[in-house]
Amino acid sequence: LNLPQFVQLLETFVGEDISLPTVKRLIAFIKEKYKQTEEEKMQQLEKVHHMSRLAQWKLILEALFEKWDNNASGFLDLEEVDAVLSTFKEGMEKEALRKAKQHLCSRYPQLSRVGKLSPRAFQTFLELVASEFTGDGNEAIDNLVEFLTASMERSHTEYLQSLTRRKWLRDIQQAAETSGASMEAVYKAVFKALSQDAEAHGDNKKISAYIALLEENQLSPERGRFLLRYVACTADDTPYVLNKILYRDMKGVSFAAVEEGKPIHVPRVQLHGNIHFWNYDRPVEERKGSLLVLPLHDACWRAFGILGVDTLRDQCEKTIFLTHEIRFYQGVSHAFSKAYHHICTLENVLQMTVTALDWLYPRAPSIHTVVTYLVEPGKDKTCDYALRKMITTDNTGQKEIHSSPVLLLRKENLLRDYLFKCVDSSEAIHTSVCGERHIAVPLRDLSGQAFGVFDIRVGRHQKLPPHEHKDLQKMLKIAQAACSEILKMSSEETEPTDVLEAEHTANLRHAGILFYQFMLQDIRKCL
Repeated sequence: LNLPQFVQLLETFVGEDISLPTVKRLIAFIKEKYKQTEEEKMQQLEKVHHMSRLAQWKLILEALFEKWDNNASGFLDLEEVDAVLSTFKEGMEKEALRKAKQHLCSRYPQLSRVGKLSPRAFQTFLELVASEFTGDGNEAIDNLVEFLTASMERSHTEYLQSLTRRKWLRDIQQAAETSGASMEAVYKAVFKALSQDAEAHGDNKKISAYIALLEENQLSPERGRFLLRYVACTADDTPYVLNKILYRDMKGVSFAAVEEGKPIHVPRVQLHGNIHFWNYDRPVEERKGSLLVLPLHDACWRAFGILGVDTLRDQCEKTIFLTHEIRFYQGVSHAFSKAYHHICTLENVLQMTVTALDWLYPRAPSIHTVVTYLVEPGKDKTCDYALRKMITTDNTGQKEIHSSPVLLLRKENLLRDYLFKCVDSSEAIHTSVCGERHIAVPLRDLSGQAFGVFDIRVGRHQKLPPHEHKDLQKMLKIAQAACSEILKMSSEETEPTDVLEAEHTANLRHAGILFYQFMLQDIRKCL
């Protein structure tokens, strides 16, 4: 038990109307009776030491990855890392390296195809290499890190440039985590990062940028199975680009970037002959500049769209994108992909939640309302997280999706402190507020931490009738199972699988159907 869970356990044990003297007697009793054996003490110390080592190791590897990933592209080239590691101990560990690489490719099947190491895959690779060495594993991995750190040198200017770029990439992720499952803030953060970098590190280029997502072509199937729909762009390009559709039979290099899975750089668009110009108001003689199209990949390296950047608005002669710019733009596309799929995951969780509550209400009419909250990181140092109200449903069938930001901060919502206790402990909380009974239940992520909360109001009932309580428990169990499955789908170590054959929409499963799928599985287990 962690501290919030221990406190919650005792609060549940003593109840709500307990007197202070009784609480003091209970504390005195626990202090007197709880005895920790020497063996338990040693096990606890070992656990603390192990957790401290893991945390330290994580920070060291993150710093090492960032040093190697100088342009903040988000990935390292596997062959480049492999080539440097092959010189470790003057090449005496090549066999261990070969075995580790084999194990790595079996764990990350896409690696053999794309050859790119994410931070997680990089850490796994080093752990696998160290595990193949003889002797102390911790010492081996320390030696590896020291060797790789010394193998990569960079100037102070490069260090500062990398630091600034990583800050912009973090802004994209923060926009996803604090937007209430809205993409608009993410689009703004992406275009801001690109524009700021072009100004600071790209010789003050004037750029246009746009994002197009792949869709199944149901409008004109004869023009290709898929189309690219432009869902966002820089402000000046909105009249020409936003919501436009690029078909495969039209001019352009975007589909080639999607199929090849790598950036396509056109240094001079006026000489290429296969570029689609959306802005027809621009005279032909002014259609000059550079174009960069980067494919957007999910965690399994499947393309789902493109990020485009061009300099057609810039009348300067030298507008070609340099290598360090292209690599940073790859980092932006990777950051956007993470943010996009984070929001898709939240949307799926919310869709599953609505389906689960639709199933529950007819079976538990004593439940008055259920409010669904998502946990968001705090925007300042005074609070570590906030709760965003996302959906309110009631037993009359009314649903309200809260599009405007409804944020709860702990210090401003003392009467809803039970919701924050639920998040802190990742456990259900039963309490009364203004004479009405509330049950706060967490939705947990794959690590067991609460990332969402159900606030279930049952009015003045002290408890639900047994059959309603049983159905509530069943709904919460199935919702958690479906939620965990949705989160696993976004993991880079999980290959996508289909629950139902009919469940295809751009490689995403319908979360509502997922709830009933798990309900069906639960029924089968009971038969």
